[in-house]
Amino acid sequence: MKAWLEDWRILMVLCLTLGMAPYFPEPHLLGKLRWLAGGGRGMEPIDYFDTVLHGFPWILLLRRLALAVYRRVRK
Repeated sequence: MKAWLEDWRILMVLCLTLGMAPYFPEPHLLGKLRWLAGGGRGMEPIDYFDTVLHGFPWILLLRRLALAVYRRVRK
């Protein structure tokens, strides 16, 4: 299971599909993040879950990037 967490290609596909879908009129995650930045008034539990769901691929990608930088600096 850990192999797919380390694969850049899989993480990029996840970010571009689940992480950004639906694309129009704006990516869903960006709309939710703007809503949160504006105070999140009117957000329901499903909206928070939706934000986590669409944000999880990006969290995995940032984790992979941080590990790559850490490994390079450590050498």
